[in-house]
Amino acid sequence: VMAPMVSTPEEAAWFVERVRAVTGPNTAIEVGVMVEVPSAVLLAAEIAAVVDFVSVGTNDLAQYLYAADRQEGALASLQDPYSPAMLRALDAVCRGAQKGGAWVGVCGEAASEPGWGLLAVGLGVAELSMSGRSIPAVRAALAAVTLAECRAAAEQALGAGTAAEVRAAATALTAAR
Repeated sequence: VMAPMVSTPEEAAWFVERVRAVTGPNTAIEVGVMVEVPSAVLLAAEIAAVVDFVSVGTNDLAQYLYAADRQEGALASLQDPYSPAMLRALDAVCRGAQKGGAWVGVCGEAASEPGWGLLAVGLGVAELSMSGRSIPAVRAALAAVTLAECRAAAEQALGAGTAAEVRAAATALTAAR
């Protein structure tokens, strides 16, 4: 069970308490929240400490990271999941979630791109959610590399200054196979 648009650890805890009140404390149901706003990125460790998982909503997060309406065509370039800001935000969430003891998933268009998926896994993402038609390509890309290679490519991409450089790190990993 997952709540959207969570901004603070208090909101996350409130949601978990409500779910556990209905399901009971010993249920196998995992309770998590979406990370879609910058405050949740910055508070990822604290949020992760009260939930079982977090799921990064890349479409909304990009919109709020750049204060750019994703429905506005003139601002489409700011929705690039390969942007350094998006990658660094995902890294911050993964590091925070690890500290807090929660696993990280990603949903949104970014997860459907094989190269981006490799970088996400390299940062610590455990689950990628995408449309069914995207699964074969992402699965093939992941099967062709090691986790160590994904981590190395992600580390290189984190140092990139442009989306093109981030994309190049992902492309270099997929081209090596």
